[in-house]
This record gives sequence, C-alpha cells and structure tokens, in this order.
Amino acid sequence: MAKSLLIISRQSPWSGPGAREALDIVLAGGAFDLPIGLLFLDDGVLQLAARQNAKSLQQKDLSANLQALPMFGVEELFFCADSAAERGLDTSALSLEEARVLTANEITALIDRYDQVITL
Repeated sequence: MAKSLLIISRQSPWSGPGAREALDIVLAGGAFDLPIGLLFLDDGVLQLAARQNAKSLQQKDLSANLQALPMFGVEELFFCADSAAERGLDTSALSLEEARVLTANEITALIDRYDQVITL
C-alpha cells in the first residue's frame, strides 16, 4: 500500500514558487492515486481568497488548479481557522468550498494521520 502524504502549503500565491509547487505535487499525487492531503496554513490560506487578480501582479492564477483538485481525486483539503482569521478571510466565502476548516488541535491530529509530510 502507498504511503500517505500531506502537503502543507504556507506561502501566499504571489510570494514565490512555493504555492504553485505545492499544488503541482498534490495534483501529481492525485493523478497517481496516492493517498494525499493538502493543508493551507499561515499565508497559504491566502490562496483560498476569492476574486484574486493575479494578472495585476504579473502572476499566474492558481484558482483553476485549486478547482481541479477534486477531479484528480484529491479530496482531503484543509485550512487553518486561526490563519484565516488572522488574515481577515471570511471562511464562508473561500474559493475552495471543499476545504474543511481545522483548529490547531485538529491540525496536530491531521499531521499524525499521514506517513509523510512536506511543507512548502
């Protein structure tokens, strides 16, 4: 049986390549039926903000990749409630409705569930 993998995405969509790399790993893992999860933590929750204008920042929009996650079999999607609150995000209006909100204690338990964890 394949080992499970949790990707923790901690970078905003415009701060560098980390956000895109995290999504690429998750999409590749999903395409190969790897048991994989994605947790948005710290500035990573900013990837979930609706109506981002990536073109004005001369960046590539990640929203299409986010919306494709369930099509690739990636259904374990999570974000940190504290991170969202600290950044003023309304958790009811995030672009990825499938993502489940977690508290700090739940995040600890989530990390323990996976065989391997990668933080980007």
